[in-house]
Amino acid sequence: MTPEVGRPATAEEGTGAPVAVVEAYAELARRVLAGPARLGRTRLVAVDGPSGAGKSSFAAHLADALAALPGGARPPVVHTDDLLDGWDDQLTFWPRLDEWVLGPLRAGRPGSYRRYSWVRRCFLPRSVPVPAASVLILEGVSAARAVVRPEVTLAAFVTAPASLRLARAVARDGPGILPELRRWHAGERAHFAADDTARRADLVIDGAPTLPYDADRYYVRIR
Repeated sequence: MTPEVGRPATAEEGTGAPVAVVEAYAELARRVLAGPARLGRTRLVAVDGPSGAGKSSFAAHLADALAALPGGARPPVVHTDDLLDGWDDQLTFWPRLDEWVLGPLRAGRPGSYRRYSWVRRCFLPRSVPVPAASVLILEGVSAARAVVRPEVTLAAFVTAPASLRLARAVARDGPGILPELRRWHAGERAHFAADDTARRADLVIDGAPTLPYDADRYYVRIR
């Protein structure tokens, strides 16, 4: 049986354990549009969390929900992995993001960026346009970092068990990435602890829920 939307999906309230709540992407989309635009005329949605937690899926479903609203349009989704200059640029890419995307949107102008090729290990010459839309979804590790919080309309932190996240990454990219991935995970942990990202997020999302629900229409929030 699918838990009632908006109601706790576990019976752990009062025990100190997290409570999972099933919520609709459609309602979250309406919440985003009702929020203030803080990045120029754009509502910035930051989807943060460790690698392999399910950030990309959450961002895509939210974009679909925004597009499905009456008169809605699918917002641009920018993945921070596309702006990294390789593994060593895990957190230091931000000035590039600000110059290419956030700065222009802050001024009410469209932005653009060059996507990094992890195969060729260089930035591709063709620019990816980022329109000055009413909503921009920024997805990736450190997307909701402290420096951008004043400009964020909604910040979500997606989490999942470390063993599952590691297995997902290896299944996607192969075991050859393990040495770099373990170093990456250590960098994530240090950043999230220093940044206090999860506690400061508006939503903490379970990226590996065990309860039954329609993952295309709903997400599971940890309360």
